[in-house]
Amino acid sequence: MADDSPVKSQQLPSHTHIAIVGSGFSGLGAAVNLEEAGHRDFVVLERGDDVGGTWRDNTYPGAACDVPSHLYSYSFALNPNWTRSFSTQPEIEEYIRRVGRRAGVLDRHVFGCAVTRAVWREERRHWELSTSHGTMTADVLIGAFGALAEPSLPDIPGIDDFDGALFHSAQWDHDADLTGKRVAVIGTGASAIQLVPAIADTVSHIDVYQRTAPWLLPRFDRPFTRVERWAFRNIPGVLRLARAGIYAARETQVVGLAKNPRLMKAFELISRAKIRTEIKDPELRRKVTPNFRIGCKRMLIANDWYPALDREHVDLITEGIREVDGSAIVTKDGTAREVDAIIVATGFHVTDSPMFDRICGSDGRSLSQTFADKGMRAYKGTTVAGYPNLFVLVGPNTGLGHTSMVYMIESQLNYIVDAVNTMKSRGITRIDVRQDVQDAYNDELQRKLAGSVWMTGGCASWYLDAHGNNTTLWPDFTFRFRRQTRRFDLDSYETSLDIDASTARAKGTVRGFN
Repeated sequence: MADDSPVKSQQLPSHTHIAIVGSGFSGLGAAVNLEEAGHRDFVVLERGDDVGGTWRDNTYPGAACDVPSHLYSYSFALNPNWTRSFSTQPEIEEYIRRVGRRAGVLDRHVFGCAVTRAVWREERRHWELSTSHGTMTADVLIGAFGALAEPSLPDIPGIDDFDGALFHSAQWDHDADLTGKRVAVIGTGASAIQLVPAIADTVSHIDVYQRTAPWLLPRFDRPFTRVERWAFRNIPGVLRLARAGIYAARETQVVGLAKNPRLMKAFELISRAKIRTEIKDPELRRKVTPNFRIGCKRMLIANDWYPALDREHVDLITEGIREVDGSAIVTKDGTAREVDAIIVATGFHVTDSPMFDRICGSDGRSLSQTFADKGMRAYKGTTVAGYPNLFVLVGPNTGLGHTSMVYMIESQLNYIVDAVNTMKSRGITRIDVRQDVQDAYNDELQRKLAGSVWMTGGCASWYLDAHGNNTTLWPDFTFRFRRQTRRFDLDSYETSLDIDASTARAKGTVRGFN
């Protein structure tokens, strides 16, 4: 049963040892892991009114996960009560809320608190944070604001003056009644393929605007049986065995995605068979068939997308949008289509998060300015040269296209908690990853990515930044990332000791020591 009791928010402290920004899977995981490691002087700054992050915000019809339930959860909080093999948004949101309540960390949360700026003050060796609740300082800053947190809106002339209902899929307007309405959906990504079939029986007509056709694979989703759920709850080891099996099966895809793209041909054949069997109209088949190698963009899973597009009151439009004129969307061929509502399903700011503008390092430059030179770069996806005592969760090159991001988050948390432990035990007040270490790490990443399907598959995806580099995805087996982040490697960092205030300021920085 869902716990709907109100969440009590604490007051913003003037100072804390560790400030965590965001409380989705990564931020809440950081709070739980720090608590278990004995670090209790922390605060979580969450702009929403509860934990949950993207699973709290994305409430559009049909919202669900495309990673199996038992893998898309914390390893320290396995859930025997999942009802389906692929969980829906309400169930995932409630799972995250339940973890937060049981872990006892909600009393360190400040809800409704947006961070508007974070500046490293070198002379005091701490972060100064400006928030909607006031200002505060923190010795260590953990950025857990997520990659799928800031909706990306299309730049279409006239769209702001549209006469009807207009909203992003991640900001669903539940007051907008779509019953019997003419609806336009802009985008054919993960959100669109879930919401279009979910509203198809309600609306009178749907225009789906597609820029690039995605590759689709079957969604092997089903309810768990009563016997399975009993076994998950009562037989020791069954849950972990199920999780391990899912992880192993998903990990095999890395060979085709990153190491030998030709091996992805089998997945392409499966996807082409779906098109043939689920769509009757030859012209529609042509429109939905991608023109790039499978895996180059995110592979999607669905059983009802193609049948939904094949319905008489659903039109797939591949001409580009020229403008929105009053209540009509006008395509580049001059055709105007009247609609009552526009749903924007165009994804998120991933490589250009607005939070990058708000975090300023030791030289006063923001992350956006730093990333403008060579793109998003970090060390182990977690620390950035020139930004002392900053740890970023779901940072550059930690993204995945085949398995659970929770696995990567927990790997980073191992590294961060060990870093905090190391700083405490050795009296370190400041750490900053060495630029040469960060550069060497990223050069190796790009070398590994060069032959991947993401770089050679013939598509333009949100995985790539303005420089044409893939600064989003991890190019190897995830267990190798887990191995890299198992221990904090102090020698890769410049450090400062906590001697006394005056001596520390005079001493400056020294590299890793024994």
